[in-house]
Amino acid sequence: MLSLFNTLTKSQDEVTPIEPGLVKMYTCGPTVYRDAHIGNLRSYLLADWIRRILEVQGLKINHIKNITDVGHMRQEVLERGEDKVIAAALAEGKTPAEIADFYTRRFLRDEGELNIIRAMEFPKATDHIKEMVEIVVRLVENGYAYEVEGNVYFEISKFPDYGKLSGNLADADLLEAVRVEADPLKRDPRDFTLWKKAEPGRDLKWPSPWGDGFPGWHIECSAMSIKYLGKTFDIHTGGVDNIFPHHEGEMAQSEGYTQKPVVSLWTHGQHLLADGVKMSKSMGNSFILPDIEAQSIDPLAFRYLCLTARYSTRLNFTFSSLKAAQRGLLRLQNRAWEWSELPNNGDGDGEHLEDWKTRFLELANDNLNLPSALALTWEMVRSDMPGRTKLRILGEFDKVLGLSFDDVPERFRVPDEIAAMAESRLQLRKQGKYAEADAVRDDLDGAGFVVYDTKNGIRLRPKTDWEKQQEEWVSYSSSAEVPSLVNEPDEKELTIGIVACNYEDDVKRIVKSSLAWVGDRSAELVVVDNGSSDGTARWLEEAAREDSRIRVYHTDHVLGEGAAKNIVLKQSRGKTVVLLDTSVEVTGDIYGPIIDTLDDESAGITGPFGLRTDDLHHFHEGEGESGDMDAMQAYCFAFRRKRLADIGLTREVFRFYRNLDLDFSFHFKDKGLRIVANTSLPVTLHEHRVWSGLAEGERDELSRKNYRRFLDKWGDRTDLLVSNQTGV
Repeated sequence: MLSLFNTLTKSQDEVTPIEPGLVKMYTCGPTVYRDAHIGNLRSYLLADWIRRILEVQGLKINHIKNITDVGHMRQEVLERGEDKVIAAALAEGKTPAEIADFYTRRFLRDEGELNIIRAMEFPKATDHIKEMVEIVVRLVENGYAYEVEGNVYFEISKFPDYGKLSGNLADADLLEAVRVEADPLKRDPRDFTLWKKAEPGRDLKWPSPWGDGFPGWHIECSAMSIKYLGKTFDIHTGGVDNIFPHHEGEMAQSEGYTQKPVVSLWTHGQHLLADGVKMSKSMGNSFILPDIEAQSIDPLAFRYLCLTARYSTRLNFTFSSLKAAQRGLLRLQNRAWEWSELPNNGDGDGEHLEDWKTRFLELANDNLNLPSALALTWEMVRSDMPGRTKLRILGEFDKVLGLSFDDVPERFRVPDEIAAMAESRLQLRKQGKYAEADAVRDDLDGAGFVVYDTKNGIRLRPKTDWEKQQEEWVSYSSSAEVPSLVNEPDEKELTIGIVACNYEDDVKRIVKSSLAWVGDRSAELVVVDNGSSDGTARWLEEAAREDSRIRVYHTDHVLGEGAAKNIVLKQSRGKTVVLLDTSVEVTGDIYGPIIDTLDDESAGITGPFGLRTDDLHHFHEGEGESGDMDAMQAYCFAFRRKRLADIGLTREVFRFYRNLDLDFSFHFKDKGLRIVANTSLPVTLHEHRVWSGLAEGERDELSRKNYRRFLDKWGDRTDLLVSNQTGV
């Protein structure tokens, strides 16, 4: 039987149903005022695999997954919105309930794409206020909670086991872990809110014995798990970020209410990292499933990727690893398709079936050792058993893996007219008309089909969306995948470098206007299509076909600004490099004056938008002045390519663009090079949509973090400032 690591006991415990034959499982569901990111989805895959392995072994499952809607949020959070999407929806007159319904439907779609079996119930928090109030009333009666001015708090000193789930047992640890604002009404800052008094102007509020208000965050799961599963149930799942304070609070509430342990086994999935760091909006790496689908990658490739690591270990998500998972999944699908095409000679009931199933279940039952189970799957695939036997065994494995191999024959089915073309090719080959047969093969390839010549004839299937996309252009997942030409000799007089991400019209404007003033100079335009999801990528490809000076490098997701800039720098071949922002329009010959300025060997960078500072904390524009500056803004940022060998590339820790230009400028200044502004350069600034497309709070946070990165490196280098230098 399945055993799992129990966060409460800190041991691997076997799942032993309280009610024989029935496992009752509760999963902390999504917050539906935003999309679930793929880290969230990994924790829902954990619950799905637990359910599948138990069902395969004959147990029935009652699985509940709650929907956390916006009822617990403070009014100012509702008004500010989680991001500009929420703020815009509220401005359009959509209610919080309508927003929650929209994201609930998106979540259920994502689960379907990942082949996650639907829970039996998806109870919404705001539909269970009555049950929450009932629990809070009982907690007050039992002496675990107290009321102050319409607010009700759980008093953790009355619950001796508080901290046991998370391991935060000492008072100091609990204080350090408190993540809420100080509330002077609490008896102890570690106490947490069960019921909050409604602030003036609040729309979402409910009556209670303590006046109109709304529930705290933790209470909803206690109410819904107990309502749907009873006062004791078997398994509670979630991500490790739920352990404290959410599940710690939930356990205290539930047991304070029932006066006995409620959950037998708490199990938690580890973080999914992205490019080596925790996913967050502020890092720009909080990927959602549509980001994967935008690259024409099968969502099941993400499921396959999650199979390659234990749920209890961190998994580093990169698009490189995802593409490797896509290739692995496609190879398995090809095998399943190949075997399904074989004649059924009765060997599907091979004598080895039970042996393989036993080995598979032993691995899966061992704390969901799915990486080893997947390895066993490949061992079986490469065995010398008959194809039909392997297909049946794969089908048994897939009841746990959940990769939908039973759908492969239908997904790979070809239309009759395509099958007729394949047959005509076969006849041409038999007749020795190989050139004509190859022409038919080319036609099939152009029509979007993969052709396999085998000893038994021709097999063909539709190309997957991912295969079609790969044929259009190469996509990079990081700057490290792109070779560097930094140490190669110059081949052009000029490199124009652009990083583009959506806003197709802006990209067209800068591409056309920057090339219009090159004149007879030998030049190239290096463009990084940084994960665009509109028509930008295709337009750039068309532009490159029409103009040989344009080279395009596509990324399969939005890289950080530093990484995207580095692709431009690594691939530049011009003596002079001019980096231009997509918000810029070139209205005259900027290149001649730039080259003239950089002919002075003391000049490191030039451009029209210089910045000055007296203390490194407050940069201001040069007030229309030309001459020496402390930094150059990235709208137009020019330098000699040879400097890169000494200066180096940009720091990729700058994922957001703001203040990267300050940092890169100071790398030049640190080598004794000047920053020279020329305000007469003919460029026009238009709306910077990357900036205006962000919510005010989000762009302020991103800017502050980048400015801190700048100060951490350069904060004591006031000796580099123009104001502190003489003879310049």
